[in-house]
Amino acid sequence: MLQAEIKSLLREDISILIKVPNSGKHYLCDCGEASLLTVKEIQSVSAIFISHTHIDHFSNFDGIFRHQIGSGEKIVICGPKNIHHQIEARLKSYTWNLVGENAIEYEIREIVSKEEINIYKIRPPHWNLELITTQNFLFEDEHGNVDFAILDHKTDSIAYLFKEKDSVTFNGSTSEFKKGKWISELKTAFENNDSDKEIEIEQTIYKAADLFHLLERNAGYKLGVIMDHAVCENNYEKIKTVFKEADMVYIETFYKDEDQGFAKTNYHSFASASGKIMNECEVKEAIPIHFSRRYTESDQLEIETAFYKAFKRN
Repeated sequence: MLQAEIKSLLREDISILIKVPNSGKHYLCDCGEASLLTVKEIQSVSAIFISHTHIDHFSNFDGIFRHQIGSGEKIVICGPKNIHHQIEARLKSYTWNLVGENAIEYEIREIVSKEEINIYKIRPPHWNLELITTQNFLFEDEHGNVDFAILDHKTDSIAYLFKEKDSVTFNGSTSEFKKGKWISELKTAFENNDSDKEIEIEQTIYKAADLFHLLERNAGYKLGVIMDHAVCENNYEKIKTVFKEADMVYIETFYKDEDQGFAKTNYHSFASASGKIMNECEVKEAIPIHFSRRYTESDQLEIETAFYKAFKRN
């Protein structure tokens, strides 16, 4: 299943690495300062998901592409409105006369709305943006897909839900047949909803639909990352829609409860508020992240205590 690792120490800016099972590629959520993020891990990143471009979430983007340039890979970058212009500005601020156009390619996916995702391509050495297409989904690969919510942080802040593909397993204990290649054929028919597919088992032909009871569909793991957001009902309705019953969610919990006045002023969340919305979403596990730099380790413990009290109050 998907595994997330926080790569930032206390008082460092946030960055989370998501490791994809059975793959050498990873996803990266936000590009804040992250002393625990290694060069090898950066070079394994195939997609970057930016919540918003406040400096504490975007300042280390230069350090990321510093270790990606020359890979020859295509790397996807997803982010809020105008992310393409901001990335273009960062890339064009350097001199690239010794770098060829095949050194790397970034595919930038600008989130305008839930239904409008603009796709841009940008390559060295001139880094000129090219609008490729507009689509109504954000991201999908052989491992799964990514849903999102556009939250209010006095600017768009994108919360991401990474969903592994459902798996289909064979229940051998309910079968009287010998195992064979027919099982994979049956799984394919099941996934394609091909009820009339003919399956041969021990020289006898069966209709796929008559064998579907031997299979079980297992829901893919759902991992959420919710960064900066204001405590307000509009944000919470969006969070509930996307993150309902997720397996694991990492959620911004910037302030202690006693500092919720600062949270309101700065469009951030606070400990019990983040815990409460995770409770209402009925997520299986939740972890508070991204604390204000003003706080010490004891403050972090106070935040976590208030968060989990609200999260597990029932």
